[in-house]
Amino acid sequence: MHARQSPLPLVLSDLSFAAGGVAILERISLTLEAGPRTVILGPNGAGKSVLLRLCHGLLRPSAGAIGWRGPRIGRRPDAMVFQRPVMLRRSVRGNVEYGLKLAGIGRAERHRIATERLEAVGLAHLASRPARRLSGGEQQRVALARAWALDPKLLFLDEPTASLDPAATRLVEAIVLAMHEAGTKIVMTTHDLGQARRLADEIVFLHRGRIVERAPAADFFAAPKSPEAAAFICGELPV
Repeated sequence: MHARQSPLPLVLSDLSFAAGGVAILERISLTLEAGPRTVILGPNGAGKSVLLRLCHGLLRPSAGAIGWRGPRIGRRPDAMVFQRPVMLRRSVRGNVEYGLKLAGIGRAERHRIATERLEAVGLAHLASRPARRLSGGEQQRVALARAWALDPKLLFLDEPTASLDPAATRLVEAIVLAMHEAGTKIVMTTHDLGQARRLADEIVFLHRGRIVERAPAADFFAAPKSPEAAAFICGELPV
């Protein structure tokens, strides 16, 4: 696949979202630039998952605007991987090739890309296995390979290791790092402070539907500027 210009940054301006009359996000303004890995932290109910779904276009904001500032040519520039990936009723390879087929990629090129991505996530040996028969950790790696096959410029990850054991978590984290190093902008939510320390270049801290703090990860963990963030790091806010 040919290299594409980055459509980033993605700019959120005074974004709000309500459901059933309940405000979930209020006046979120955030610019997601190419480069640094952005980890969104916050207690349960802060609005982290909703924010990712708004960014990916799965939800429509109640107010405000969201848009790409760079050039957008061809297929969509972003992808999303969820906490519990949805596997199609087909083989591992078939799952990875599905999005490529929808994007109009020819059969030979689909095969080449799928093989490359499955090798990258350590699952080439399971290419012909029904995807739904894999373990949870393996399915999450298939989901990452499926997203990576489309060469996204921005990848949203919503609690991608929340239900995985430590070994599977390490494998997923290694893939996320590899995607970042290959040029994909990473934006992820996590409840795991240790994971945030390992993966984040910057932290966006949400509390009660608002961005309370945004800072380089080292600064955030060493000296949070808001009392809410300090309480969260100390375990005094529910995660």
